[in-house]
Amino acid sequence: MKVDVLLGLQWGDEGKGKVVDVLTPRYEVISRFQGGPNAGHTLEINNFKQVLHTIPSGIFHENKLNVIGNGVVIDPIVFEKEIESISKHGVDLHKTLYISKKAHLILPTHRLLDAASEEAKGETKIGSTLKGIGPTYRDKIGREGLRVGDLFENFTEKYTARVQAHKDLLDNYYHYDYSAQLEVAEKEWMKAIEVLKTFKIVDTEHLINDCLIENKPILAEGAQGTMLDIDFGSYPFVTSSSTICAGACTGLGIAPNKIGNVFGIFKAYCTRVGAGPFPTELFDQDGQNMRDVGREYGSTTGRPRRCGWLDLVALKYSVMLNGVSELIMMKADVLDKFEIIKICVGYEIDGEITEKFPFELNDDVKPVYIELPGWQTDLTQLTSQNEFPEEFNSYINFIEEQVGVTVTIASVGPNRAQTILLGE
Repeated sequence: MKVDVLLGLQWGDEGKGKVVDVLTPRYEVISRFQGGPNAGHTLEINNFKQVLHTIPSGIFHENKLNVIGNGVVIDPIVFEKEIESISKHGVDLHKTLYISKKAHLILPTHRLLDAASEEAKGETKIGSTLKGIGPTYRDKIGREGLRVGDLFENFTEKYTARVQAHKDLLDNYYHYDYSAQLEVAEKEWMKAIEVLKTFKIVDTEHLINDCLIENKPILAEGAQGTMLDIDFGSYPFVTSSSTICAGACTGLGIAPNKIGNVFGIFKAYCTRVGAGPFPTELFDQDGQNMRDVGREYGSTTGRPRRCGWLDLVALKYSVMLNGVSELIMMKADVLDKFEIIKICVGYEIDGEITEKFPFELNDDVKPVYIELPGWQTDLTQLTSQNEFPEEFNSYINFIEEQVGVTVTIASVGPNRAQTILLGE
């Protein structure tokens, strides 16, 4: 048995939560391997919508193990609120949720450092969600972080030392006034860690590998997207973790030869939240139509997402980095009313055209487009590939030919039922 990996191939917000929910019946274990509460995986089931920030997207299926791996950073306050929201639907996660002792904790002062750092950057800020995630990973890499397992061993001493170090930074380096915020935040945080401590906190690397030995199928759920990867994304406008398939190995404690299928998720167009380069971004009515029809507003922050045409240069790069074995297209219905649909097939840089993703994206990168006819059909009403208009099949086929990987699922609406398996 191997671990299948599901991850985003663009700048995040591809619709991973919905696909995990759809695929979960195939698996006994659903795991998160990186990222923090800047992730917002939205599930729409029956007549309710649930946004998940830290907890794996398999929690509404009975008898599944849900694992938060060591590569995740956890904000206890966000976690507590998430638990309260999920509990309203009659789900008791104490039975099914396992949390890694080695996952790092987002402290109240990490959020303050995040805000102070962004403020200090001025016009060069990267568009952080201000959730404290970057500073938490910085402490982790600097070998100074607090982990969930530390809650049970000399916690007060470790917490006090780390918070004091953060205060020194805020006072002496950033000159950031935090006095009014910290006391309230600490009180809320201390209450939340008591909730966190009531869950099953274990060495999840042993749990995952024991499940493999027992031939239990496992799905690893990525957060954010490949183009936000700390190494290979559009640096420095990236997240602080490894969002690619290799991150599942370090974020769960599994060997590379234990990776099975890699499901790569992409939208039929592109979106991006926050600052940073975005070659196919649209500033006209087409972009606004994508935003409005696709409800392109951040599920965590509420920020409007930047919208643009599908970028095959970036998509092929992501497929290469992740070893994608199956493609899953999301939100195709958002393009239903377009008469002409553009696809970026190359970049023009300094007068030369390339199909390879460059060292750095900047304003000098110009997208090279081809045009395909739109399908101008309401895809949300369709239930099988046999009903697809010819133009939509052509759009899918062109992507497959360019990328070299088959599209096996197409999503034509937000609900679980609007997910069509192709080739069946």
